[in-house]
Amino acid sequence: MANSTSIDPIVTARKEPGILVQIARRKLALFGLFLVLLTVFAAVFAPWLTSFEPNEQMFDGLSIHGAPMPPGGAFLLGTDLLGRDLLTRILYGARTSLIIGVAANGLALLIGTIVGVTAGYFRGWIGSVLMRLTDLMMAFPALLLAICLAAIFQPSLWIVALVIAIVYWVQTARVLYAETASLAEREFIAAERTLGASHIRILVKHILPHLVPTIIVWGTLGISTTVLLEATLSFLGVGVQPPTPSWGNIIFENQTYFQAAPWLVFFPGLAIVTLALAFNLVGDALREILDPTQRGRD
Repeated sequence: MANSTSIDPIVTARKEPGILVQIARRKLALFGLFLVLLTVFAAVFAPWLTSFEPNEQMFDGLSIHGAPMPPGGAFLLGTDLLGRDLLTRILYGARTSLIIGVAANGLALLIGTIVGVTAGYFRGWIGSVLMRLTDLMMAFPALLLAICLAAIFQPSLWIVALVIAIVYWVQTARVLYAETASLAEREFIAAERTLGASHIRILVKHILPHLVPTIIVWGTLGISTTVLLEATLSFLGVGVQPPTPSWGNIIFENQTYFQAAPWLVFFPGLAIVTLALAFNLVGDALREILDPTQRGRD
C-alpha cells in the first residue's frame, strides 16, 4: 500500500523569495535603497523641505566682508558666493541629477537593447554593420565625446541627457549582443523557427524575457554612471547651465572658494558620491539576485 503521506516534490519545491525580500536580507543593498529613496524624497519634496528658493539671494546670506556664510543657524549648510542657501540648491539639484540620470540611462538602454538584440539575433551583415558602429563609438573616449557633443549643441537639461545617452548605449549593446547570440543558438529558438514563428514573436516572446534581468541590472548600475557623467559635464561648464542648480555646476561655481569655504564643494560632492554609491549597491545586489551564476557568493 502506497504511503499516503508521500510528498510531491513539485508542490514542496522551495519558492524563491521576492526581489525586495532578498534585498532586505542584504544590509548594504538595503542601505543603498534607503539612500536612493531618501534622494528621491528630497528631490520631490524640495519646496516643502526648505523655506528658500534655489536662486534667492539673501541680504543676510553674506558676511559683512561679502564672504559666504558658514554652516549653522538659518543656513544649515551655509551659503554660496552669491548668498544663496546651499542646502536649497542641493535639494533642487537632486532633481536635475535624477531626471538626467534616469532619462539618459533609459534612452541608452533603449538604444543599446535595440542594437544589441538586433545584431545578436539576425547576425550576418546586419549584425556586422551594427557591431562595427558599436566598435566605432567605443573607440572614442566617452567623456571626450560627450564634451564635444555638448559643446556643439546649446546645453540644457534634456540636451545633456541626450548627449549622455548617445555615448553610453554601447556598453549595453555589447552585453546584450553576446547574450542574444547565445540564446539564438538554443534548441527552443530553433524549434520556434521550425514551427514558422515570426522574428517579432521570437524576439518578444522568447528572447527579450531572458534579457530582462540583465537589462534591470545594467539599468540600475547605469544610473550611477550617468549621474557622475552629468556632474562632470556641468563642472566643466558644458552641462546644465546656471542658474539651474546641478550638483556639478554648484561645485563649478564655488570652486574658487574651496580653501576659504570648503563646504561649498564638500556637500555637493558628498551628494554626488552618495547617490552613485547607492545605485551601485542596489545594482550589485540585483546582479546577485537575478544572475544564477552569482548566487551562493554572498
